[in-house]
Amino acid sequence: MEVLLAQPRGFCAGVERAIGIVERALQLHGAPIYVRHEIVHNKFVVDDLAAKGAIFIEDLAAVPAGATLIFSAHGVPQSVRREAQRRGFKVFDATCPLVTKVHVEVLKMRKEGLEIVMIGHKGHPEAEGTMGQAQSGMHLVESVADVATLAVADPDRLAYVTQTTLSVDDAARVVAALKERFPSIRGPKKDDICYATQNRQDAVKFMAPQCDLVIVVGSPNSSNSNRLREVAETVGTEAYMVDNAGQLRAEWLVGKKRIGLTAGASAPEVLVTEVIERLQTLGARRVRRLDGIAETVTFPMPKGLGGPAVVPAADRN
Repeated sequence: MEVLLAQPRGFCAGVERAIGIVERALQLHGAPIYVRHEIVHNKFVVDDLAAKGAIFIEDLAAVPAGATLIFSAHGVPQSVRREAQRRGFKVFDATCPLVTKVHVEVLKMRKEGLEIVMIGHKGHPEAEGTMGQAQSGMHLVESVADVATLAVADPDRLAYVTQTTLSVDDAARVVAALKERFPSIRGPKKDDICYATQNRQDAVKFMAPQCDLVIVVGSPNSSNSNRLREVAETVGTEAYMVDNAGQLRAEWLVGKKRIGLTAGASAPEVLVTEVIERLQTLGARRVRRLDGIAETVTFPMPKGLGGPAVVPAADRN
């Protein structure tokens, strides 16, 4: 049995920055540091930071006066920013800069008097954060079927944005449906789906046809990890998602000669290594890294923290 490693996989620049912000805040300000929502959607990462003194909360009412608060990589509604300011917290914003780009687009579009259709997943914190950038004039659609029933005030004054972690192909179908129904609709100057999401999906599209099975390392609530599993299944390859090596089931491998392995953008490489070791105990004799895009994107730390993101070397690709 052979294991093929997708390239790229695992941590993206936005995730590295977000984890680094919590690490640096703990170093400079000491525990506890409060984080609104999971900093990124990965259980291993969240548990590790919690052990170091990060406290993850959903409601700012749980944050004591004078505390240090961090916004997660997914972004927050404007109402949360206003509440944090009103309560006087010391805030560091770990929102991915590519999510912030979408927020800026929304504010600009609303200032121009446009209604906005957001393509995203209902209940996902990124979708909630983006929808919360405006008090009105926002519509959320998840599918082509949603587009068919969408009611807007003025079809000629309409724009769209997307969640950054969507399936590229699914988003394209929804955009096509929007353009067919609303020919005047405006899109962002540059696609909102982030480079890391695109690259990881492209890597799976390249890898999956060569494999009998694809394993995606990622937590169940990770949107981009779920999309990787779906991409593999779309090209006809059996695929499963695991949070860690312990969830890998031997029966999945029966009769399989080539296993593809990738990881969502919030999954650290240490988990990939553990899955490889588990596959080797189950009969894998060769591990081969596939060619792919080498990512060089980095994002600066927020003012007041300085320096590069602090991410343990073992968690990098």
